[in-house]
Amino acid sequence: MDQNDAAGAVGVILLILATLVGIAIFVVYIVTIIWSYGDAEKRGKSGCLVAILVAFLSWPLGLIIWLVARPNDKQ
Repeated sequence: MDQNDAAGAVGVILLILATLVGIAIFVVYIVTIIWSYGDAEKRGKSGCLVAILVAFLSWPLGLIIWLVARPNDKQ
């Protein structure tokens, strides 16, 4: 195996790994938006507004803000 072949193989493996990590982070991002929507609706708040907050407020900062500020009582 040539040194260039080995470097190319390592590059492909790193590209695949980076893609899988990116997909995993994206899935967690989507799941937290869906969860925050449902949690807000259960607590009598606007699910759309909270989902937008979580999605666009420098995720995961928006999720942390929702976890700290959400009402304690479920309806």
